[in-house]
Amino acid sequence: MPPTAGYRRDVPRDPAARAPGGPAAGVPAAGVPAAGVPAAAPAGYRAGEPGLRRASTALFLAGLATFALLYVPQPLLPVLADDFAVSAGASTLALSAATAGLAVGLLVTAPLSERLGRTRLVHASLLASSLLGLACAVAPTWSALVALRGVQGLALAGLPAVAVAYLREEVHSSAAGWATGLYVGGNAIGGMTGRLVGAGLAELGGWRPATAGTAVLALGVAVAVWRLLPASRRFTPAPAGLRQLARRTRGVLTDPALLALYGLAFLLMGAFVAVYNAMAFRLAAEPYGLGPGLAGLVFVVYALGSVSSTTAGRVADAVGRRAVVPVAVAVVLAGALLTLATPLWLVVVGLAVLTAGFFAAHGVASGWVAARAGAGGRATAQAASTYLVAYYAGSSVGGSVAGVAWGAARWPGVVALVGACVAGALVLALLLRRTRSLLPAGDRA
Repeated sequence: MPPTAGYRRDVPRDPAARAPGGPAAGVPAAGVPAAGVPAAAPAGYRAGEPGLRRASTALFLAGLATFALLYVPQPLLPVLADDFAVSAGASTLALSAATAGLAVGLLVTAPLSERLGRTRLVHASLLASSLLGLACAVAPTWSALVALRGVQGLALAGLPAVAVAYLREEVHSSAAGWATGLYVGGNAIGGMTGRLVGAGLAELGGWRPATAGTAVLALGVAVAVWRLLPASRRFTPAPAGLRQLARRTRGVLTDPALLALYGLAFLLMGAFVAVYNAMAFRLAAEPYGLGPGLAGLVFVVYALGSVSSTTAGRVADAVGRRAVVPVAVAVVLAGALLTLATPLWLVVVGLAVLTAGFFAAHGVASGWVAARAGAGGRATAQAASTYLVAYYAGSSVGGSVAGVAWGAARWPGVVALVGACVAGALVLALLLRRTRSLLPAGDRA
């Protein structure tokens, strides 16, 4: 019987799954539904199907809004330091408080999504974080702003906790790398949008209009995502109870490849945020002396992150993740070294190279976590959220230490910090090449 329009059954008869020498018990063969996906569920969306376009567009937009809200203070750090009379290191709390709140929120939202589903959390997260963005714009004191940013980070956790797990469940494996890359690209565009809108509005009226304008943009995106995002078709709730939660948590913390991917996320994100936090102060200082509007234009290079993450996802679908991640990490290191140059154009080129490499590595690694967890019968959302806890913990630590490094040794100190982090990430990426795949198809997981 031919497949019905929009839904295709893609579970082949795999003799290896039944043969004595086939995959180990509990490990699905290639094409077999992931753990937690019912065998009778509709097939995942394939390339060209309307469901894939709607899901990928919705999550692209959701990522855009989420990361615009998260990163809008980054180009405003010198302005915040002056307005609230705090040091450069203290001003980074406007960003670090939110990323720390997001890391904590992931510990709650990911297990919650295993029970309640994915799409509810996406919609609630976008609405709550947008409203909190408006509240941040009228914060009367520095302490109030930092506290509100921490709560906003908690609210922002809903999307990153479930997006990759949603794609893993709802998208066919042949399009999963592309769809995940597009979602990560939305994160990159969102980070760029938040920084550009924030910097431009700050030039006109200060950090408060910048924060409020980004929140209004996010509210509009929340409405669009509510209309676009398809409901889950392949999600089944995980068993409730602390024992089951402990079992799922143990499962995502005992696989060496997953642990290496978590470490990779921590180190790369710490390096990435360190560069951009300190860059705001570098461009405001001599010999550049740029205001927030002009300095914010360097964030246009974030657009390369959208391209590189999607391209890297396609390449990883073709040649495997193990081949792509080490190359992407090496590109990050090359970009960081380029920023040691004094000419502004060469600094921007270095930022562009670093950004492209970072989003390529992150896009492939985050999809790898979901694929690895699903192939090993582990909780996909919990594995993805653990990766992101490490990712945003790295952001909080790296972003804060960058302020100290800048105060102590200016830009060479920042690059030394970044170089150490990226070197560690490269070691982990090379070790990942030696881990055993859990799928017969090769190194896809």
